[in-house]
Amino acid sequence: MIIVNLDVVLAQRKMQLSQLAEQIGITLPNLSILKSGRARAIRFSTLDAICDALDCQPGDILAFEPNAGDDKDAAANT
Repeated sequence: MIIVNLDVVLAQRKMQLSQLAEQIGITLPNLSILKSGRARAIRFSTLDAICDALDCQPGDILAFEPNAGDDKDAAANT
């Protein structure tokens, strides 16, 4: 499962989500979907703009947890 840590990086930079949205030219609702972890995909150009604005690496924003969704997936397959 991919974990989105955008809120953590925003807090470290003392930046509001609305400020980031305005700076990178993405609507606040779309950025909010990403921040909440509900996004199904992210364009490299969007990730590039976020990393540039927040002076960070993609790994600062996105993390992988291998077993986070296994219980849910196992229940769905029974």
